[in-house]
Amino acid sequence: MIVPLTLGDFLERAELVYGDREAVVDEPNPPGGGLGRSTYRQFAEMSRSLAAALDDLGVGEHDRVAIVSPNAARFLVSLFGVSVFGRTLVPVNFRLHPEEVRYIIEHSGSSVLLVDPELDEPLRQIPVKHRFVLGTATDAQLFLRKGARPRLTVTDENAAVSINYTSGTTARPKGVQLTHRNFWLNAVTFGWHLALTDRDVYLHTLPTFHCNGWGMPYAVTGIGARHVVIRKIDGEEILNRIESEGVTLFNSAPAVIATVLEAAAARRQKGQAVPGKGRMRVVIAGAPPPSKTIERIETELGWEFIQIYGLTETSPLLTINRAPAEWDGLDVSERARRLSRAGVPAVGVRMRVDDEGEVLARSNHVFDGYWNQPEETAKAIADGWFHTGDGGFAEGPFIAISDRKKDVIITGGENVSSIEVEDCLYQHPAVAEAAVIGVPDEKWGETIKALVVLRPGVSATEKDLVEHCRSRMAHYKCPTTIEVRDTLVRTATGKLQKFKLREPYWAGRERKVN
Repeated sequence: MIVPLTLGDFLERAELVYGDREAVVDEPNPPGGGLGRSTYRQFAEMSRSLAAALDDLGVGEHDRVAIVSPNAARFLVSLFGVSVFGRTLVPVNFRLHPEEVRYIIEHSGSSVLLVDPELDEPLRQIPVKHRFVLGTATDAQLFLRKGARPRLTVTDENAAVSINYTSGTTARPKGVQLTHRNFWLNAVTFGWHLALTDRDVYLHTLPTFHCNGWGMPYAVTGIGARHVVIRKIDGEEILNRIESEGVTLFNSAPAVIATVLEAAAARRQKGQAVPGKGRMRVVIAGAPPPSKTIERIETELGWEFIQIYGLTETSPLLTINRAPAEWDGLDVSERARRLSRAGVPAVGVRMRVDDEGEVLARSNHVFDGYWNQPEETAKAIADGWFHTGDGGFAEGPFIAISDRKKDVIITGGENVSSIEVEDCLYQHPAVAEAAVIGVPDEKWGETIKALVVLRPGVSATEKDLVEHCRSRMAHYKCPTTIEVRDTLVRTATGKLQKFKLREPYWAGRERKVN
């Protein structure tokens, strides 16, 4: 018997087995009002309600529904209410500039836009057929219909769940198509490796738009664990939620755990307890954290550190590094050093490093392709392997990431295309040449540096160029420093060698990523 693997499996099981259990704790008092505390039965009803609302709007099978929102209970409902019932979700990074959001809405062909109240005004000029501001004012139409019976279901496991836009080797972001099969297998594999159970309490510190929260909302729902939503990242507030809600697990980028370590240190100075010792596990990805950070997590917080590696294109799980029993006797610094590697392949994943040092992967949760960009898809998936664009090396079964082959900077867990930033700089009348690179940063892992050559007879200050970028792009994509140079050294064929431009800033470091 072959039964299609669809995300309806997770929602149906949660309602059947854990219907009366508390499912989601929303952010207290968010703009537009929250959904409070919901059971899994209520959560499933809200998902069906949203699907029925889309039915009434005439939103057809496989049509795209975009959402621009920070973490919120309504976002979690939308993950199921859109995709389980035959449509394709387009989760958009809420930090993007309105023109960037407009491009994604238009490129994806989204006919519906769900938008957070705080983003209503800046995104008001984006043309879309159906537009809803999320909140109590639209709940009756979208989420609170009683006895809703959606018309569509999913029977094809290769149907798209979502199109997730990610920065990469092109100036414009590419739409990564991820299927029900991709996310189903990612969720089950991820949950298994994390030993997820119905007793867990999961804190959504990771932005839900990031690869649908790394697929964790599906795993957490299917196993009947509790979701706790946090809207804005703050180290002390994370500790408060861990304490008040009994949180046992969260996923994040290294920059987030850095704020938690700072807040925990401040608590200790005041003689206050740091919650979660002996029960918390934290999963880090986005960039390899320094071994000292790992050591601090395990010694100062008393939490278990787990590292994963993956990309949006892989749903995202490729490798996992969770300390095995054999490491129990190691001293803390050696244990932290070993945990700083990306990890070993997850179940069902094959990894290798090619002759040029690029990390390649094969798995059932590698994406279906880039939306309407077959040429880019062919570059990414070649000869049966997905090309990650990351440089690395193998140590036995372990993969370590050492460099980034493609022009991507990861700052605070966000992917930034250096080509996109360069393109923006070239729009300034004073800029003749520009090269954008990632340089080490203690807080963000990497930060964005621009090397610029000005046109003859024209002047511009660092502040001028930074403001130019900030007026056109999401602020996290903008250079934090700009260095004006007389020339940028190129090869005989006129190409910039980014690795040579980066070298002085990464000198003395084993890895060229941080």
